[in-house]
Amino acid sequence: MSDTLAIKASELTKRYDEATVVDRLNLEVKENEVFGLLGPNGAGKTTTILMMLGLTEPASGSVSVLGFNPTREPLKVKRQVGYLPERVGFYENLTARENLRFIADLNGISYSEANQRSEEVLEMVGLTENELIEQSGKSQKIEKTVGKFSRGMKQRLGIAEVLIKRPKLVFLDEPTAGLDPKGINQLLDLVAGLPKVGTTVVLSSHQL
Repeated sequence: MSDTLAIKASELTKRYDEATVVDRLNLEVKENEVFGLLGPNGAGKTTTILMMLGLTEPASGSVSVLGFNPTREPLKVKRQVGYLPERVGFYENLTARENLRFIADLNGISYSEANQRSEEVLEMVGLTENELIEQSGKSQKIEKTVGKFSRGMKQRLGIAEVLIKRPKLVFLDEPTAGLDPKGINQLLDLVAGLPKVGTTVVLSSHQL
């Protein structure tokens, strides 16, 4: 684990009208560690993540992400950061690889590089060829569309989409929600391995 800070928040506060959602939060997250935001629903975990991404502005206080101010330098943050929201969205009529190539294209990754990275991240998240194939004939394999995936497979594909641009830092918002015990263990094993490839993880959850 590095001593360099990936995130530093000081007195970070967010209000909506008269309600204080995040109240003077102070935290430090080191590079190449897994950091957990633990609290019940409504505790302000998602709002904290949105402030760190520059998607909502704090009422007061400050936060630095990879050395940048997310409010003033949001594009510099977004280039190096990945975000998996609680409700993952895909084009369900496309296959896993087609979804990944689309995300890669949005991030300016060439088609050939996208193909290579797609295979790389599918292996990282443990989506095997057997899971991706609907049926295999003598001459061709037919891949499943994402609409036919289980909840656990969709969560792993969501992490693959986050990883395809090789971010330095990822935010995972309630990634185990709705998963069975086996799916939770698979996903947490995956998350635990991300710092080994140079990715810092901030994970929010209401489950200990």
